[in-house]
Amino acid sequence: MKIQYFHKVICIFVLLFFGWNANAQLLEKYIQQATENSPQVEAIELQYEVAKEKVNEVNTLPNTEIGAGYFVSEPETRTGAQKAKISVRQMMPWFGTITARENYSSSLADAAYTDIVIAKRQLAMQVTQTYYKLYALKTKQEILQQNLELLNTYEDLALNAVEVDKASSVDVLKLQIRQNEISEQRELLMGDELAMESKFNNLLHQEEQPIMVEDSITIPAEEPMLTLEDLELHPELEKYDQLFLSIKKSTALNQAEALPSVGIGLDYIAVEERPNMNFNGNGKDIFMPMLSVSIPIFNNKYKSVERQLDIQQNELKAQKENRKNELDSRLKEALQQRISARISYQTQQKNIEQAKDAEEILLKQYETDQLDFQDVLDIQELQLKFQLKQVEAIKNYYLQTAIINYLSN
Repeated sequence: MKIQYFHKVICIFVLLFFGWNANAQLLEKYIQQATENSPQVEAIELQYEVAKEKVNEVNTLPNTEIGAGYFVSEPETRTGAQKAKISVRQMMPWFGTITARENYSSSLADAAYTDIVIAKRQLAMQVTQTYYKLYALKTKQEILQQNLELLNTYEDLALNAVEVDKASSVDVLKLQIRQNEISEQRELLMGDELAMESKFNNLLHQEEQPIMVEDSITIPAEEPMLTLEDLELHPELEKYDQLFLSIKKSTALNQAEALPSVGIGLDYIAVEERPNMNFNGNGKDIFMPMLSVSIPIFNNKYKSVERQLDIQQNELKAQKENRKNELDSRLKEALQQRISARISYQTQQKNIEQAKDAEEILLKQYETDQLDFQDVLDIQELQLKFQLKQVEAIKNYYLQTAIINYLSN
């Protein structure tokens, strides 16, 4: 007998494990679909591609300057008259300037990538929360339907009791009124479900279609462990670190651009031969290599940019600290609300069990005595309230869990 019992327990455990795993896979599938189809995520990914391409944009030299001129009034030289002039110039930034530009653009691309991570996490949170809201709406309708069927049973009992003078027709009418109220609640929930399904389909970026949810969800027996230090690695805070790094790279770039630039070039002058003269170099064209230096003597611009960058660094530090405090408060609030949801769930579970016990006592009294249908209605109303509040507790628990996962994982 013990061996059979042990095998039975193992089978139940396996079924529960694989059932939970299948349900988790269902939600994970929805999250993956939403991430793959999201126009918002796609737009941010394209922005990241643009930011990466900026690295190639800055890895270039200034434009090569080419000039050509024709002498309207030809200057005479010993070797002949100058006819035309062609000039080529190329400015070269100081050593390390292009590398500084690349580093700055790469740091901006890294910050843009963080936006992708944040957008995906936010979308996963939205999908998860909408999923559990949809679960609550569907489950509440099932509970209401079960209560309608229970009231139908009570109505049959009341009709039979009327025939044997154990109840009045007023009791039947009260039961029917209660059925009408529950039917109204169920129809309202059906409308809410359609609206929530529409929202969920929009998150998945697909055509309108029914959404499958889990049949039954419970709250874990123990609260998951969580360390608040996980918040330090949150992408929203990491983005400030990336932006802070980009400002440092920008400072290095500003210092490099404040250095002189060197230019090299070549001037070519076409010279016409002098007529009726024969000497060495007659009509010889002129080639003149050029070297130039661009010195930022008036460098107030670069000093101003440096001061601006220092201010921006302090601004980012303040923004990060403020955002960290906001996320920390939000995380602690979500943890507290999740604990409250667990307490509510356990309380409603006890209330449901006690309401069922009271219902059984009333039905047993009916076997020997007249059934008080007002008491039946009161117990049924309490039982329904406890069941709906328990579903609400489950929904709230997982809504807060979605927020916690967004903030800590």
